Amino acid sequence: MSNDRLSSLLDEYAALEQRMEDPSIHSDQALVRRVGRRFAELAPIYAAHAELEAARADLAAAKELAAEDPAFAAEVESVAAALPPLEEKLGEMLIPRDPSDAKDVIIEIKAGEGGQESALFAGDLLRMYTRYAERRGWAIEVIDSQESDLGGVKDISIGVRTKGVPEGGHGVWSRMKWEGGVHRVQRVPVTESQGRIHTSAAGVLVLPEAEEVELEIAPNDLRIDVFRSSGPGGQSVNTTDSAVRITHIPTGTVVSCQNEKSQLQNKESAMRILRSRLLAIAQEEADAAASDSRKAQVRTVDRSERIRTYNFPQNRITDHRIGYTAYNLDLVLGGELDGVLDALAEADRAARLAGETEIGRRP
Repeated sequence: MSNDRLSSLLDEYAALEQRMEDPSIHSDQALVRRVGRRFAELAPIYAAHAELEAARADLAAAKELAAEDPAFAAEVESVAAALPPLEEKLGEMLIPRDPSDAKDVIIEIKAGEGGQESALFAGDLLRMYTRYAERRGWAIEVIDSQESDLGGVKDISIGVRTKGVPEGGHGVWSRMKWEGGVHRVQRVPVTESQGRIHTSAAGVLVLPEAEEVELEIAPNDLRIDVFRSSGPGGQSVNTTDSAVRITHIPTGTVVSCQNEKSQLQNKESAMRILRSRLLAIAQEEADAAASDSRKAQVRTVDRSERIRTYNFPQNRITDHRIGYTAYNLDLVLGGELDGVLDALAEADRAARLAGETEIGRRP
């Protein structure tokens, strides 16, 4: 256990507590949210430290009593036995955690190989995440979407947010970061007349949502183009140039949004996605481990680069990163994702304790 790190975090907790009591902070709701998130992250560490210190005080008192009366010797042993688990618990909390765990996310789902079947599967993934978010009490909003002809999804971006400050600093990212990658489906498509099983794929990209204060984007670094929105089959769905495409010239990052009727609203949505993508790029450049994690997400939406397979004939879901397999695919697609996500989180915790890369997002 690092005493220096513990002391630093406890000092930060005390400073944040004072800051939250300052009435002037409430004039800036974005600042309140950031401070509240960090305070919530540190609260469990403060509580675990207080519990450990109380146990140590109890042990000291028991030893004093035992020195005067040997009958208290058994109590010393009992109190002493409670210390190692508390020390281990606090020690695990002091392992550096993902700094984005408390953040909300933007999820992008894209159809890949498999034509219309891939778009239908992308729609299934969207419903799965939507239902899971509803179970967790998170708020969901569609930022931009392009539907396919048969009711599937070609490309969609959604924002998922906690309502209020996430408990213990465990925001949407702390759960959904495992979902970035290529998802493969094996089933008989609705377009298949002979009952043959097909394999197709859809890509998922999960980004911690960036706030404006985290990243400054120079206006001269942006090229903004406008065009008419299009729907399934490419037909125009708007008679005005309301769709917006923003190119970040230094990185070549391109974001398009056409969901809103207003050009201004589409620009704001595109900037929201662009800001999160650029923050992810900046974090990769600053941290080699983050780069490794990012590479484990979508490089190409190819069936071979999969993190998970959804096998309908066997009602089976398999996460290839940790060898997790369960035969409850129908429930998972209905939003019961906690089983696989808990397994990924536990594998990641074990990897962190061993000083390894985050296992849940390794290739």
